Amino acid sequence: MNTLRAEGLYKIFGRRAPEALAMLREGHDREAVQQATDTVPAVIDASFEVQPGEIFVVMGLSGSGKSTLVRMLNRMHPATAGRVLIGDIDVTSLAPPELRALRAEKISMVFQHFGLFPHRTVLENAMWGLEVRKVPEAERRTRAAEALELVGLGGWGDSYPGELSGGMQQRVGLARAIATDADILLMDEAFSALDPLIRSEMQEQLVELQQNLHKTIIFITHDLNEAMFLGDRIAVMKDGRIVQIGTTEEILQDPANDYVEAFVQDVDRSRVLTASAVMEEPIATILRREGPKAALKRMRERQVSALYVVDPGRRLVGATLDDEVIEAIMGGEHHLENITHTDVPVVDPDTPLNELLMPSAQSRLPLAVVKDGKLLGVIPRVTLLAALGGVRRSNGTEVPQVDVPGDDDREEAGA
Repeated sequence: MNTLRAEGLYKIFGRRAPEALAMLREGHDREAVQQATDTVPAVIDASFEVQPGEIFVVMGLSGSGKSTLVRMLNRMHPATAGRVLIGDIDVTSLAPPELRALRAEKISMVFQHFGLFPHRTVLENAMWGLEVRKVPEAERRTRAAEALELVGLGGWGDSYPGELSGGMQQRVGLARAIATDADILLMDEAFSALDPLIRSEMQEQLVELQQNLHKTIIFITHDLNEAMFLGDRIAVMKDGRIVQIGTTEEILQDPANDYVEAFVQDVDRSRVLTASAVMEEPIATILRREGPKAALKRMRERQVSALYVVDPGRRLVGATLDDEVIEAIMGGEHHLENITHTDVPVVDPDTPLNELLMPSAQSRLPLAVVKDGKLLGVIPRVTLLAALGGVRRSNGTEVPQVDVPGDDDREEAGA
């Protein structure tokens, strides 16, 4: 698989496109150029790089240029200026036969409105891309059937699109793209026509499929929640220009300008942020070989009532509590083994925040973020609530006061 690169892409609709291009490069704004030349600058100086196996989301409001941009990647819209490269192949300079071969073998596209043939069965629709490539019928039937199984439509091959729900029809479109085994999938508002519940299911299925397929996916959307749920990285477009490229956490926590900040204000952070995005350094820890007196000293220094017990290399063993530490000292105990609780709540760094609320509410301790047995960080309840409320640690804003069921009022800020 190859890296996809866009270098200084412009797309200007209108007969005076060369004049408009010159004005844009001189620094004139889009509106002035549009009025002076009677053109529509749809994409202006877009540059980015998409790594193999990455889901790269381009998002923006209607008219921002995102759909035009994705159609430039397979040259459905020829560029006014700039280049698109897939590895060392310059897509913008390919002759027609080479371009057709590229579209048939390297790039597949999934459209918003499915694009299915109503007179063909589900299996025949899934086979269509392979048919264009003149793949033998037996092979294309096998590959199309396998793709339908992947998207959850096994057994529906003999049905017709009109017999399927909208979500199932979109799955057929996705299966058709998967069946071609193209390295790159272009998905233009692929889920926008679906009902919210089905749309959410399709988003989750795409993420699951990507774990096995490892395709390079460029996904177009106007929905920020969708962008942040799906994207490894996100490019935000406004008036034809890319105004910010970054991960979900980078865009949420450090928006490039007022436009992006306004966009992220109402995002559902609980669904798109993960434990790794909000976890804190686990400063309240103690090695298993140390004893109760060392534990009590550490608790006083850190001003906490619990410590995580770890092995060298910070592999999590469990946790010990202040009252039990004091009791062990009074009883002459010299080891932590008998007062180490091994059933502490742990979460994976990729767990969405909305899945952390219940374990956090039920725990006496901050949630331990663990990967392959190693303690990577902790999430105190106050940090989780601040993240869900959109409060940034660095701006001095107070954490929202939220009643959490099961809170036993233990001091946990540092543990």
